[in-house]
Amino acid sequence: MGEEVWKAVEEDWRSAPLRPELKATLVFLEKQTRAPDELTEADADLVRAAGVSDAALRDAATVCAMFNMIARLAEAFRWDVPTWDMVLQRAPKMLDDGYELEAIFERM
Repeated sequence: MGEEVWKAVEEDWRSAPLRPELKATLVFLEKQTRAPDELTEADADLVRAAGVSDAALRDAATVCAMFNMIARLAEAFRWDVPTWDMVLQRAPKMLDDGYELEAIFERM
């Protein structure tokens, strides 16, 4: 994705020049996040009609669900959410040591 496209996405993804498959998926994910009780099979059908496979939609929905769950838990329990700079500093050690609980606590 080019820098101009990324800036357009940051400003308003709905008007950004995205492929129809991506835009349809983002519409689905936004509804999954903001109004999950209103999400229906028809919403998935719209994404499929844009050319997205069931497997790709399932993957996107799963990642979205996990992110939503983590974000809501972080808010509820006031977990420390590191800044982007902190994430970049921690990333090499995370890649080296993995995501085992002991390694995570050692990095804190």
